[in-house]
Amino acid sequence: METLLDLVNRRSVSEPWQEGDNIPWDEPGFSQRMLAEHLSQEHDAASRRSPKIDEHVSWLHSEVLGGRSARVLDLCCGPGLYTSRLAALGHECLGIDFSPAAIGYAEEQAVAQGLVCRYVQDDVRSVEFGDGFGLVMMVFGQVNVLRRAEVRVLLGKAKRALVDGGNLVLEAHTLTAVERMGSVGMSWHSGARGLFSPQPHLVLEEHFWDSAMKAATTRLFVVDASSGCVTRHAVTTQGYSSDEYESLLRETGFADVQCFPSLTGREDATQPEFVVLKASAAAHAH
Repeated sequence: METLLDLVNRRSVSEPWQEGDNIPWDEPGFSQRMLAEHLSQEHDAASRRSPKIDEHVSWLHSEVLGGRSARVLDLCCGPGLYTSRLAALGHECLGIDFSPAAIGYAEEQAVAQGLVCRYVQDDVRSVEFGDGFGLVMMVFGQVNVLRRAEVRVLLGKAKRALVDGGNLVLEAHTLTAVERMGSVGMSWHSGARGLFSPQPHLVLEEHFWDSAMKAATTRLFVVDASSGCVTRHAVTTQGYSSDEYESLLRETGFADVQCFPSLTGREDATQPEFVVLKASAAAHAH
């Protein structure tokens, strides 16, 4: 816990990954509040609203999986909004996420709906994935919050998890979108309760763009209104050009790399900040 003086005396620039690794997704209270944002049908900030997810799942099922049942691994699955739909279409799904509340909700839905879904609450950077999957997916730009070295490790594990001819699907941020994240300056908001605190508080945000590392860092100070105590969070988003994404995939053993403008295979004017990469784990890939 910090003080207002620490806030005043903060470093003028936040370097990528130097003031925090990520938002505390696994903290129970934060996790529960984040779940409400995932399930909200008022915005697409945490997860997409249901009609959009339905479109994405339809494309994954018909175009990526060819309408044939397969084992699916969803990395950073959140509350299982994709896995539950894929399981309802006949796929056997495994979801991994760091949030206990999200995993708890996903497990409850699987039981209630009789779905062939299994969930693991763990860190995708360190947990083993297993093997025998026809599809490994990671959506909503989650791959960009990992460091470059961590992405290489994750892609290697994903390649080993796939059957010969299985597919990896990554929905990643465009480099333009990441640069925009780091270039929006400062802002603040307050509330009686919110994502970062169940009590009255103030949130101060700063954004920084490191052009050499192609990384955007968001630094947040959450000020408790009653005590004045300050909690600091920082999250860095790593950017890549289209060529860098393709190189990463090929260097980690994938082939037949294809780019799509969205998880519908078509342009999506409502979410231009993403690019979708599909790659094959064919045996001949090097």
